[in-house]
Amino acid sequence: MNSSVQQLLQKYDLHSENDYENAIKEIVQQIALLGLWRAKFFEHAAFYGGTALRIFYGLRRFSEDLDFSLIEKSDKFDLNSYISSVEKELASFGFKVEVLNVQKNVITPIESAFIKGNTRKNLMYIQAPAEVVNKIPSNKKIKIKFEVDTDPPPNAEFEVKILLNPLPFAVRIFTQPSLFAGKLHAILFRSWINRVKGRDYYDFVWFISQNIPCHVNHLKARMVQSGHFKQDQKLDLDILKNMLIEHFNKVDFIQAKDDILPFIKDQHELDLWGKDFFISLVERLQIAGYKNKAESIKNSLQGEASSDNGHNG
Repeated sequence: MNSSVQQLLQKYDLHSENDYENAIKEIVQQIALLGLWRAKFFEHAAFYGGTALRIFYGLRRFSEDLDFSLIEKSDKFDLNSYISSVEKELASFGFKVEVLNVQKNVITPIESAFIKGNTRKNLMYIQAPAEVVNKIPSNKKIKIKFEVDTDPPPNAEFEVKILLNPLPFAVRIFTQPSLFAGKLHAILFRSWINRVKGRDYYDFVWFISQNIPCHVNHLKARMVQSGHFKQDQKLDLDILKNMLIEHFNKVDFIQAKDDILPFIKDQHELDLWGKDFFISLVERLQIAGYKNKAESIKNSLQGEASSDNGHNG
């Protein structure tokens, strides 16, 4: 096993097969980010979503996907030009995976790919115990979705963060208020039919617990782009609170708990989950306005990176 992979594994408390699967997925995610950095992907795009929160801000839950957004809209963006770099990077660390572009059947601004590999083979590579490996079906796959939004909603703000492992590299990432805006948009308008994504609600609790305000201008831009709000409508704190209260009154929190359980270590984090708990958290919600787009976009990956992420991989 590669010594850098061995070092990355040391931060995980590994017992069950679920522990090992989550750890190997997260290590693959971090190495994929390294491959993208080498290919200068972050000169054009920024990282967001649950995995960004997990890796750079210490969110306690694991996350499956890698979500990115271009900084500026582009009809010429080609994901294929970065796939080979990700695949090459993962191979250099010993992982047996392939990165496959998803061919679109409909017109959409989202470019997608999947990182795939045999779970058992990769667990054997990281020297998982035989009793863990033998519980994994021989045909089970590691599967990490990789998406890039080529038509980003405006008003997001960005910063540059550093990971020190498997070697020092920099990633452009949405600021925490902009990430919260994206999360609130997902909570209010995610188009999952007959299913509740409990991970969204877990993240909501985390944002509130960290006293992070929502970037309300970016949230409104997302709502306008998705057709759930009009440009001339006002979005302030009271309106947003009322929208969330109305939404939480309708959520099936039993389904929400079932969704999040495979991604957390301590199920007691969910003991208070229910309509009354989430509505009580709405009163703690804060918002922040939009300040400096030009400076945010132009942050250089060299010389302006911050290493104060508190979660160095």
